[in-house]
Amino acid sequence: MEVRGLRGWYGKSEILQGMDFTVNAGETVALLGRNGVGKTTTMRALTGLLARTEGDIFFEGQSILGCPTHVVARKGIALVPEHRGIFATLTVEENLRLAARQDSRWSVEDVLKLFPAIARRRSTPGGKLSGGEQQLLSIGRALVTGPKLLLLDEPTEGLAPIIVDQLVDLMKTVKQSGLSILLVEQSLEVCQKVADRLLILDHGVVAWSGTAGDLSHDPHARSTYLTLENP
Repeated sequence: MEVRGLRGWYGKSEILQGMDFTVNAGETVALLGRNGVGKTTTMRALTGLLARTEGDIFFEGQSILGCPTHVVARKGIALVPEHRGIFATLTVEENLRLAARQDSRWSVEDVLKLFPAIARRRSTPGGKLSGGEQQLLSIGRALVTGPKLLLLDEPTEGLAPIIVDQLVDLMKTVKQSGLSILLVEQSLEVCQKVADRLLILDHGVVAWSGTAGDLSHDPHARSTYLTLENP
């Protein structure tokens, strides 16, 4: 994916003010920054959920800016939203089968093998799962659509450290399959463990980019652009 000069609005408020970045094949890129700088808005713009956008978004060489969400999804982009969005009254297996596509590299059974924690609860309604189990289900549901690019919006938010560690291992496993990942994440530690590159957003633009090693040697960037809980 290549994003060029992306701008986006909520009403009259311009949130994205000229975003430029790329996500290469098989790469994991993390978006960091304080609350309100445009991280989730970027995800919404990439998937056609933001009503007003300008600039351009290229996916596999084709412009997708302004495409309806279902068209973006069919091209191979899957979003795991911040609040998971699973169907609470459907079972784990029903949530997965509802989203599954025949040409996906991940079948429902593949996902259940990858996520034994939810495989054990395949007949349990989604609304009765723990927060961590719901997050796993949300990621699994995205995988069965057969994405080429997985967008993860705050996947570890509100989860216990042991579940966060499991999600980190999962992201590493999925990446090894060749899947590209764009990750919005507040935890710098998580980003350092899984991302090839880090992008820090500020006032709707990419204010800093580099590797985890680069950021560890740049105290000015950390103190200027990241919150206190991301030292």
